[in-house]
Amino acid sequence: MAKRHGGVPGGGGMPNNMNNMMKQAQKMQKDMLEMQEQLDTMLFEATAGGGAVKAEVTGKKIVSKISLDPDAVDPDDVEMLEDLIVAAVNEALRKADETVNTQMSKMTGGAGGLGSLGGLF
Repeated sequence: MAKRHGGVPGGGGMPNNMNNMMKQAQKMQKDMLEMQEQLDTMLFEATAGGGAVKAEVTGKKIVSKISLDPDAVDPDDVEMLEDLIVAAVNEALRKADETVNTQMSKMTGGAGGLGSLGGLF
C-alpha cells in the first residue's frame, strides 16, 4: 500500500481562497468604517405639531438642536409641549436608524448578521 504525500487531498486552492476571503472581509470592514464616519456627520430632522417643534439629531443619535415655535409655548399646557418634543426627537432618531439600516443593507448585500463585523453597529 502506497503512502500519500502532499497534505490534504483536494485542498490545494484553499489557502488562496482563505486569503481572498480575508482581503474581502478587511475591505468590507474598511468600507463600513468609512460609511459610519459619513453617517455620524449626517443630520436628521423631524417636526411635530405641524412644525411647532423641530428636532435635529446626528447620525450618532445625539440631539443637536431643538427649535420651538413661540406659539407652541403655552405655560398652561407644558405637557403638550413636552409630548411634541418627545415625538419630534423620536421621529428624528427613527430617520437616523432607517438611514443607517438602509446603508448597512447596501454594504452587506442584505446578508443578516454581517452588520456586527468589527462591532460597528
